[in-house]
Amino acid sequence: MEWTPLFLSFKLATITTFILFWLSLPIAYWLAESRGWWKPILESVVALPIVLPPSVLGFYLLILLSPEGWIGTLLKGIGVQLLFTFPGLVVGSLIYSLPFMVQPLQRGFEGVNRRLIEASYIAGKGRLETLYRVILPNMKGAILTGIIITFAHTIGEFGVVLIIGGAIPGKTEVAS
Repeated sequence: MEWTPLFLSFKLATITTFILFWLSLPIAYWLAESRGWWKPILESVVALPIVLPPSVLGFYLLILLSPEGWIGTLLKGIGVQLLFTFPGLVVGSLIYSLPFMVQPLQRGFEGVNRRLIEASYIAGKGRLETLYRVILPNMKGAILTGIIITFAHTIGEFGVVLIIGGAIPGKTEVAS
């Protein structure tokens, strides 16, 4: 049995989950605290990968990242190619799995008791210290949910990784 696709799948899921956690924290916090008219628009953009079929999303990414696409042209100018490479799989997975990390974190931020946050500010703690000492510990369940769902979703994704990576044995072929 060939173990490389399984190893690449776990490597992809681990990298994607790690990057998405740190990328999604400020997005989810901002969405949880925002009250403007643009909030539903941004939430819709973040949730777009959920409603788009994976093959359609993969096709759009293929067009954008190709050397003739506008992002691919910019990347080609600096000597970077994402199509049919592992870094390209990571980019595709980040986009495809973004809502699976952002939404649980956003609900976690929204669920933290406001009185705890206010008490922290009254005690003289700053925003960053309040975030790390009060908010994040009180949303452990949401954090764990986001990490597990993102990891599992990345392990099982098929359409996006097949189109972006091309299933090149030993290079971009994942278990799914």
